[in-house]
Amino acid sequence: MVDLARVQKELHECNRDVQVSGINVTLKGDSLTHLIGTIPGPVGTPYEGGTFKIDITLTDGYPFEPPKMKFATKVWHPNISSQSGAICLDILKDQWSPALTLKTALLSIQALLSAPEPDDPQDAVVAQQYLRDHQTFVGTARYWTETFAKTSTLAADEKIQKLVEMGFPEAQVRSTLEANGWDENMALEKLLSS
Repeated sequence: MVDLARVQKELHECNRDVQVSGINVTLKGDSLTHLIGTIPGPVGTPYEGGTFKIDITLTDGYPFEPPKMKFATKVWHPNISSQSGAICLDILKDQWSPALTLKTALLSIQALLSAPEPDDPQDAVVAQQYLRDHQTFVGTARYWTETFAKTSTLAADEKIQKLVEMGFPEAQVRSTLEANGWDENMALEKLLSS
């Protein structure tokens, strides 16, 4: 059984210093077992300036079993599947410890963005490019960050305006869009069902 009191405490801890770390965790729906983590792309990497969403599912064995985490935002990285978002990181597998938290896991994922491990890849094609044609890798990673991990202010404002014109309160629209990775259709479904 998931330790819900611990999860609530972890959510509070993650979101307490979001202004400093840029890392936060929110509920995806009503359950404390399905969450969305957000990490900023590390400075000095092709991911800089991007905001990356991580889909988090807590199994019944949490915190004694690792959380299931995968990128919801598409990312070009040797240790992250460019297709499914699966993450190759030891602490999400056999090196997990109950002493670790959602925040430490997200910090580890952020560190992985800074220091890829191409010799232990999740995505062999990306790993080969990283090793054999690093300039192309950097350019592709930057392009994917620009395309998938950045929300232009204009696009965000247009999405907010469109949903507000449908009669939803702006604050609710903004928070629902943020919680759903700025996916207008998913946000509309959530707004209609609430």
